[in-house]
Amino acid sequence: MSHHRRFSRYLRPVLLGGVAALALSACASNRGQLGNSDYAALSAGQAQASLPDLTERYRRNPKDRAVVIPYANALRAAGQPDQASAALEQAMLAYPGDLAISIAYAKALTASGKFDQSLTVIANVIRPDAPDWNALLVQGATLDQMGQHDHARRIYAQAAVIAPGQASIETNLGLSYAMTNDLARAEQHLRRALQMRGASAQTRQNLALVVGLQGRFNEARAFYAADLPIAQVEANMAYIRALLTQQNRWDLIDKS
Repeated sequence: MSHHRRFSRYLRPVLLGGVAALALSACASNRGQLGNSDYAALSAGQAQASLPDLTERYRRNPKDRAVVIPYANALRAAGQPDQASAALEQAMLAYPGDLAISIAYAKALTASGKFDQSLTVIANVIRPDAPDWNALLVQGATLDQMGQHDHARRIYAQAAVIAPGQASIETNLGLSYAMTNDLARAEQHLRRALQMRGASAQTRQNLALVVGLQGRFNEARAFYAADLPIAQVEANMAYIRALLTQQNRWDLIDKS
């Protein structure tokens, strides 16, 4: 396995879990379809805490469109993408062609490693004459998961034309470059994303990861500390050091 492919494998969960979630959050704020919370942006612990209420609401009415999407997002954030896919598959039958449900379903499929199926779902709702930029983001993130980075970046560029200045687009592009070890370019895009609308704590933590992977540990720690408790900051820093060790990157870092 090549060095780049090994590094890409470690960043795939970050791309899908941290960035694709932003696309759905932006969808909610732009069109008001999904309510105020994107449960996919929660930590695993927060998602677990929200699941009892959402599960009860879903059981009462599994066809409630306002419930099924946050329920599936919380499941995915809590590491249960197969269950999320199952719930959304039922919702797809109740709401065929629904854009928001299709996007959520495609994200759950990608999280389950069902990349081809995810791309098929997204392709069915992307209008060639007027593509939705949130759908394009999920398509791009899935292609990145498959190692088709150049194709993914062309998709992100298309999304940026449709929705300029969106942090989620710039973030996906940054992490795409991180997956191919172009950390300097990844940092440029992530810093730009942090200044855009829709930027979040997750945006800053993605930047912290990329900065840390370049050996600038104090700067990375400061980015993490802006949003996380000290124990989580140190856990993240330990993860970065472990990742550098696994990838034998220490000799590439400027230690001055």
